[in-house]
Amino acid sequence: MEKVFSLHERKEYVLPNKTVLRWGDLASESSLGRVNSMPASIGGNFNAIGIKWIGSAPKNPDDFNLPRASAVIVLNDYETLFPKAILDGMLISAMRTGANSGVAAKYLAKKNSKTLGLVGAGAQNKTQLLAMKEVLKDLEEVKITDLNRGRAIQFSEEMSTEVNLPIKVVDTAEEAVRGSDVFITATVTKEPIIKKEWIEKGMLYLHVGSHETHFGVIDLADKVVVDDWEELKHRGVESLPIMYNEGKFDESNIHAELGQIVNGVKSARENDDEFIYFNSVGMGIQDVALASEIYNNAVRLRKGEQITM
Repeated sequence: MEKVFSLHERKEYVLPNKTVLRWGDLASESSLGRVNSMPASIGGNFNAIGIKWIGSAPKNPDDFNLPRASAVIVLNDYETLFPKAILDGMLISAMRTGANSGVAAKYLAKKNSKTLGLVGAGAQNKTQLLAMKEVLKDLEEVKITDLNRGRAIQFSEEMSTEVNLPIKVVDTAEEAVRGSDVFITATVTKEPIIKKEWIEKGMLYLHVGSHETHFGVIDLADKVVVDDWEELKHRGVESLPIMYNEGKFDESNIHAELGQIVNGVKSARENDDEFIYFNSVGMGIQDVALASEIYNNAVRLRKGEQITM
């Protein structure tokens, strides 16, 4: 993903806006769900073209015992443009989103970050945690909260062994956030959760879900960093573009897109007192790049099933 962000800054990609299929207004996505169509092409060492078709049904875990998100990725040959692979996209999507935050934390978190707070105990925060374990070398403590306490307990039992760290289940988002060097929100909330009163100097807030934070939190940020500002504005469901659309955020206050930081065009964290806010919308170039790596490995290892067109 770090290579993807580097190519993003160098404009070595084609990224049409996401097309969203939904049954109502923006708010309907929190209850009825939506399906995103994400075509993309990326150059560099990837030379990959494809599309992700990803559904999100918030009722799935409770009503059908299914994951909230499901996805299929189709890859096309870079020269002939013929379809060359069909891949399940659920794990690819979850892993690249976790890695997305991992790149952000590598550059934006305090180097000695020890405490991580997680709001939401779904599949997404599992890959977020894996990424944080990878880049936060001094990580000692993880706190997690979820509206479904049983789900948080299950998360703690499963992931504490996976990352070899204690994971404490806490009752509220406030407890998860306060005292954390890095905190992450990955929920399907309809209303903002995070409040400015919980923010402390030196924190990094990785905002993964939609409208999860009150505007006052963003106002406190010493640096606002995004993955792709135009895509965020187009999607329009996250707190930052909502704030922008209501005339309460000046886009000149965006410090950088993450690729600019990866390539050294803009500064990363400059001191341990900065509160940094990172918001990502997710980009099809990430899915296509990762899928192409998996495809190449599958060909090399002779994995998968050949289909005659």
